[in-house]
Amino acid sequence: MSKKYALATKTWDEAEYSAIDRVIKSDMFTMGKEVIQFEKDFASFFNKKYAVMVNSGSSANLIMIASLFYKKISPLKEGDEVIVPAVSWSTTYLPLQQYNLKVVFVDVDIHTLNFNLEKLEAAITPNTKAVFAVNLLGNPNDFNKIKSLIQGKNIYLLEDNCESMGATYNGEFAGGIGLMGTFSTFFSHHISTMEGGVIITDDEELYHISLSLRAHGWTRNLPKENYVTGVKSDDVFAESYKFVLPGYNVRPLEMSGAIGQEQLKKLPSIIRNRRDNALRFLNIAKKYSWLICQSETGESSWFGFSIIINPDSGKNRADLIEIFDKFGIEYRPIVAGNFVKNEVITYFNYKVAGDLTNADLLDTNGLFIGNHHYDLSEEFKLLEEALNVYN
Repeated sequence: MSKKYALATKTWDEAEYSAIDRVIKSDMFTMGKEVIQFEKDFASFFNKKYAVMVNSGSSANLIMIASLFYKKISPLKEGDEVIVPAVSWSTTYLPLQQYNLKVVFVDVDIHTLNFNLEKLEAAITPNTKAVFAVNLLGNPNDFNKIKSLIQGKNIYLLEDNCESMGATYNGEFAGGIGLMGTFSTFFSHHISTMEGGVIITDDEELYHISLSLRAHGWTRNLPKENYVTGVKSDDVFAESYKFVLPGYNVRPLEMSGAIGQEQLKKLPSIIRNRRDNALRFLNIAKKYSWLICQSETGESSWFGFSIIINPDSGKNRADLIEIFDKFGIEYRPIVAGNFVKNEVITYFNYKVAGDLTNADLLDTNGLFIGNHHYDLSEEFKLLEEALNVYN
C-alpha cells in the first residue's frame, strides 16, 4: 500500500522556487552574495555573531572539529579525549576519528535520549578536552548540569544540533550554547536547502579559521585583518591563491543560500506546529504502558517521535514494524542506534565509559516516526489504530 504517514516531507512552496529562479537569472551559482546573506540572517536569528554555511551538516561537524586544531591558544591535539553520547549519526563521530582524537562513548538517558549525566560526570578525566553534546531528535541537553561538570577544567563544550534547530534551553537556542554548534539543512530536517549545513559561534578566531578551512585553506575569503594570517596584503592576485591551512572544499551553492533565506522566515511557524503535534503525540503515547517516548528538556523542536518498547513488556520491535508496514507508517532506527556496534568502530581510537545499557536498549527496541510542519490529525488517527492493534 502507499505510505500514509511519511517519515519526511518538503517544506517548500513558491517562495523557494522563486529564490532558485533568482539565482538562475543572476547566472552566479557558486558561493556568493546569497550565501553571505543567509549566513547573516542565520547568525541574527540564533543570536550569534558569526555563521558559516557549508554543503552539509556532516561538513559542518568536520569544519568545527578541524578549526579547533588551528586555534593559537589551547588547540585540540591528536590523542585528546572527546566525550560523546553513544547514540547519534555517524558524522558526529567520524571527524573525531579523522583527526586522531580519542573518542569516549557515554550512555544516554533512556527518556531524554541525550547524555546520561551521571555517566558523563564519571567519564571526565584530566585528558578530557571537549564534551561534544548531541541534541537528539530536537531535544536540548541539560546544559546547566553539563556546564557545572566542566567548569574550570579547560574543556570545550561543542554541540551537534543538526536535528534540533529552533529548540531552546533556558531561553537560549540549542546550537548556540557551546563554543560552537552545527546545524543541518538536509531535506528531512526542520528547514531544508536539500543539502546544506551551518556552523555558529561568537568566537571570531574560530570563525576566521572556519572560513579558510571551508574553501581550500586559502586566504581569499578572510577579512583583511584576521586571526589566521594577521593582515592580508593588498595584492589581490596573491591573496586569491594563497593557501595557509590544510582545508577542504565544502562550499555551498548560491541556490542553497537563497533557499535558506526563505526557509528561515518559516522556521518560527515550523517549530510552533511541530510542538503542537508533539503535545498530541504525547497524549496518545501515554495510553500504552509498554511505550517509552522521549521526554523534553527545555523546549524541544521535536525532529521526530521516538518509540521504545519497554523490555519488560514481552513485546518486540519486529511485530510493531510489521503492523506499521500494514498501516503505511514509515519509520527508521533512532538515529544510528548504539554507534559502537558498527564495524567502522575498528578504525577508531576509543573507549567506552561504563556500560551502554540504554543505547543497547533503544538499538534493539526503538524506532522513530516522523513529525512535520503541518497538522498531523489524520496521521495520528492512523498511528493510534496501529498501536491499538499492536497493544
